[in-house]
Amino acid sequence: MLARLSHTRLLRFAGLFTWAMACLPLLYSWIAQWQEPLGEESVTHVMPWEGWACYFAFGIGYWWLTRGLGQRRQALDYLLLTVTTLAAIGLGFYSESGLGSVLLMVAACVLPWLLPLRLGVVWLVVAQLAVVPVFMLGLRFPLFEAMMQSMLYAGISGFVFITSLVALQQSEAREEQRRLNAELRSTRALLAESARVNERTRISRELHDLLGHHLTALSLNLEVAGHLSDGRVKEHVQQAHTLARLLLTDVREAVSQLRDSGAIDLGAALRPLAENVPKLAIHMDVQQPLTVDDPERAHVLLRCAQEAITNAVRHANAHNLWLNAGNDGQCITLQVRDDGSGTDLLANGNGLQGMRERLRQLGGQLEIETRAGQGFQLTMTLPTGVNADSGIPEGVAA
Repeated sequence: MLARLSHTRLLRFAGLFTWAMACLPLLYSWIAQWQEPLGEESVTHVMPWEGWACYFAFGIGYWWLTRGLGQRRQALDYLLLTVTTLAAIGLGFYSESGLGSVLLMVAACVLPWLLPLRLGVVWLVVAQLAVVPVFMLGLRFPLFEAMMQSMLYAGISGFVFITSLVALQQSEAREEQRRLNAELRSTRALLAESARVNERTRISRELHDLLGHHLTALSLNLEVAGHLSDGRVKEHVQQAHTLARLLLTDVREAVSQLRDSGAIDLGAALRPLAENVPKLAIHMDVQQPLTVDDPERAHVLLRCAQEAITNAVRHANAHNLWLNAGNDGQCITLQVRDDGSGTDLLANGNGLQGMRERLRQLGGQLEIETRAGQGFQLTMTLPTGVNADSGIPEGVAA
């Protein structure tokens, strides 16, 4: 069962379990006050409603913070981190116990996922030092003992912080490995298609240049022999001439078929990109068959699709991605759309700029549509034909 849970889910459930267990001593103190004899002064500290408010505020804040660890960070996450930290400190103050420091240890596992390493360490230490007055006022500790108690919890929180940091690094490494593996399988499929096309082209050239040449020479010689012979010999020569011409026709048809079927199946290279992408459901609608004659164009489209999916995983905070690809005979169109957060202020990063440059070199173009709250859409178009000498798409004037 645990093998099915990701690092983030394990951290979330472990933190929520610890938060729930912290409620047990609070409930015990609340129940114990009703069991004390009437008329006697209560020796059990009962936490006021403000403490309970802090307790539940921490639980709700932690539950919301850990809903999507590893995804795009939002301003609300930093606000909730502040609220959970203050709620833990408040719980320690109102409960007059070390429960606040325990919850700060739970909050420490979130810090590596939200803050840079140095800022996370500073946040952890400052939060534990803020509990020193709680120990002094609530538990009547001297300053030195309060500092020692705070540093003890800080050390345990540091262990939790490092454990969570390792989980973050493993999660990033696993995602990078998955991405590279998907790119490798896609590239391997594209190379296999390219090798198949190259082999068909080589065979067609050999048939045309060697067998076709010899059959043409044989047909010409038989035609001359037919003019120079007579009787039954001429009849057999004419039959041989007819067979030679039929064989030459068959060879030409075979060469044409080899060349016509020598296109790369781009759909076979695109499909591995949609497999096992975490936190993103990819819906592919690829024309069958989607063939590309030029291996370089197929490579450019494959790299653009990879970059679009990577951007959706890292930056879009999306749950679904739709990839549509088709060929209308003049242009190949590749459209990638997600349901992420989108933006009204688009900044062209290295990924988008690289996609635009790749397409532009082959006469293609990239169109971007995005709005805040309406996701991100990339439309890539690339001409299918190209002038081999000038590199200009067919039908475009030089």
